[in-house]
Amino acid sequence: MAHPKRKISKQRRDKRRTHYKATAPTLATCQTTGEVHQYHRGYFVDGDLYYKGKLVYSKVVAE
Repeated sequence: MAHPKRKISKQRRDKRRTHYKATAPTLATCQTTGEVHQYHRGYFVDGDLYYKGKLVYSKVVAE
């Protein structure tokens, strides 16, 4: 198996990792419900599932 000839210092390792940054997700506000949600994700409002401002699934049980 191959082994490194020299130990890579902590400073050199950390310099390489400086470009890895966490980014905040882009948020949108629904025109129908006013709920803040992530783009391209379904979201729940009062137990109902919405996507792109349209009701996708409702939890109401038919009696």
